[in-house]
Amino acid sequence: MAETSLVPANLQDDIVLECNNVCHWFGSKRVLYNVNLRVPRGQTMALVGPSGCGKSTLLRAILGTHPPCAGTVLMEGIPCDRPNRDRGIVYQRYSLFPFLTAEENVAFGLMLDQTSFTFRWLQFWKWAALRRQHRAEAANLLERLGLSGSRRSYPEELSGGMRQRVALAQALIMQPKLLLLDEPFGALDEATREEMQLMLLQLSAENLAARRRHEQPPYTIIIVTHEINEALYVADRVVGLSQFHSEKQFGATVVYDKAAPLFKPQDPRDLDAFLAQKEEILQAVFDETSVRHYSEYVSFWKDYEALKKSSAPASPPTGSR
Repeated sequence: MAETSLVPANLQDDIVLECNNVCHWFGSKRVLYNVNLRVPRGQTMALVGPSGCGKSTLLRAILGTHPPCAGTVLMEGIPCDRPNRDRGIVYQRYSLFPFLTAEENVAFGLMLDQTSFTFRWLQFWKWAALRRQHRAEAANLLERLGLSGSRRSYPEELSGGMRQRVALAQALIMQPKLLLLDEPFGALDEATREEMQLMLLQLSAENLAARRRHEQPPYTIIIVTHEINEALYVADRVVGLSQFHSEKQFGATVVYDKAAPLFKPQDPRDLDAFLAQKEEILQAVFDETSVRHYSEYVSFWKDYEALKKSSAPASPPTGSR
């Protein structure tokens, strides 16, 4: 059964990603128009939208490989004008080195980040000790992702779902402040896709457990998906990007932004729990015959403030002892 997520009092003060009036165009083709978005730490946000609406363009702007033509993208207040290890990404087609084992693939990023070729060549004894540490960290992460028995296997020996878990481990081991998932389960069969969705729910559960301990949640995730059911199931917030709005001549913008039901990994997959919200998303984001101002279904922060007020403990009566 879905439940309401915890409502941290300082959510607005702990913003990891901020997009301010982001616009992008290719020649005369307008792609993105005044995209405004704030993503707080510990949130799993799903980004949905029609094909060609600019989801990948926005993701590349956040990653830093293609800065926007206008507006700013900030990570904790710092411009995202180039790729950085504080942002990790997993694509639909996993990019694993075929000549490395699963464990070596996961440890590879740590090697590049913490050593140089000169260090590995001239201080081999130190590199050997550090390499053992990197492999131990990789093995521990693969065990958490259910791949302890396959850590010495090569990519060609793994199934598609197992390879995608290794790709996710490659990103997670760098401890990014923001993890970007670009339709990561699109090439998987239905059963494997459901396994990966449960894994994302487990990461969300770890975030909630950290909040209950008054600790910083470890995972902030943006997942791009074309499956609305998946978006509502794995995410606690759904953002719709679309060119179907009253100012569509300027490009796509955020036309939907609302909280989603929060599921636990052990909850039954109850699709009826978000049937009404799915219909609302279809109308607001995907219906090209519906013409409205883009802000009509954008209410995440307004709803959050209302929920925070309703969740606040009542003040004691004046003069009480």
